[in-house]
Amino acid sequence: MPRILLMLSLLCTTIAHAQVNYGNNKAAGHYLNTRGIKLYYESYGQGEPLILMHINGGSIKLFEQQIPFFAKNYRVIAIDSRAHGKSIDTKDSLSFEMMADDLNALMDSLHLKNANIIGWSDGGITGLVMAMRYPERVKKLIVSGPNLWPDTTAIVPFVFHLMQQTVDSLRQAPPTAENKNTIKVVSLDLLHPHISLRQLHSIKVPTLVIGGDHDAIPTAHLVEIYNNIPNAYLWISPNTSHFVATSRKDEFNRKVTDFLHQPYHKIEGIKILE
Repeated sequence: MPRILLMLSLLCTTIAHAQVNYGNNKAAGHYLNTRGIKLYYESYGQGEPLILMHINGGSIKLFEQQIPFFAKNYRVIAIDSRAHGKSIDTKDSLSFEMMADDLNALMDSLHLKNANIIGWSDGGITGLVMAMRYPERVKKLIVSGPNLWPDTTAIVPFVFHLMQQTVDSLRQAPPTAENKNTIKVVSLDLLHPHISLRQLHSIKVPTLVIGGDHDAIPTAHLVEIYNNIPNAYLWISPNTSHFVATSRKDEFNRKVTDFLHQPYHKIEGIKILE
C-alpha cells in the first residue's frame, strides 16, 4: 500500500530499539548487484532463514519491532525492495514479478535453499508471487494485507482514490528523481498485481493470511485469499488497520512464532465435536 499510509502509522507506533538504526545499520547492511539494480538488505541473528519484505513506500525500518524479536531464533534477512529505501533502481518499470525475481537472486547469492517469508502489504504480494514462481524456495509464508488485483474490490475505495490523486498531483509537479520514483512506486499498486484465485491453488506451502478488521484491504478479499490457498490459516485482528505488525506488534510476533513453530494442521469443524 502507498507511502501515504506510512504517515498514518506514525501516529500509532512508538519507536523502540532506537539504539539500532534498522534500515541504515552499517554493521548489518549489504548490497547485492543484481538484475540491473543495487539491492540493499540487512542480516541479523543465526538459524533458519526468515525473510522480511515491507509495505509499498516503506523500508526495512518498518520491521524494527520484528527484527530483534525474531533474530533471537532465526537468521533474519530484511530487504529494501527495488526502488525503495536504499535499494537503487533507475529503471522505469516495476512489478511484483521483478521483485520476486530479485528475492530469488538474493537467495541464490546467500546460498539459501529455502526460507520462511513474512511479507507485509506489497511484500505480501511479492511473497505470494514468490510461492507461485519459485515454490521450492518458500518454506512457510506469512502475508499481511496483500491484494490480488488493483481495483476498489481489493483495496478500499478511499485508499485507491488517494493513490490516484497522489500520482495525478505528482505528474503536475517538477520531474525530480524523487517524484518520478514515487510515481513509479505508487503506480505499482494502481496497475498491479493480476493474480487470479485459481492461481492461488498452486501455493502448497503453509500460509498465514493476516489482516486488520479496518484494513486497507477489505476483509472479504482477505478471506478470498485464505479460501483459495489450500494450506492456509486466517487471522483478522480486531480494531486494527493495515498496520497489524506495528499497532499489534506483540500479538503479531506471537502469532507468527506459533505458526512457524507448529506443523500445519487443518481442523475439520465437524470433528471438533467428536
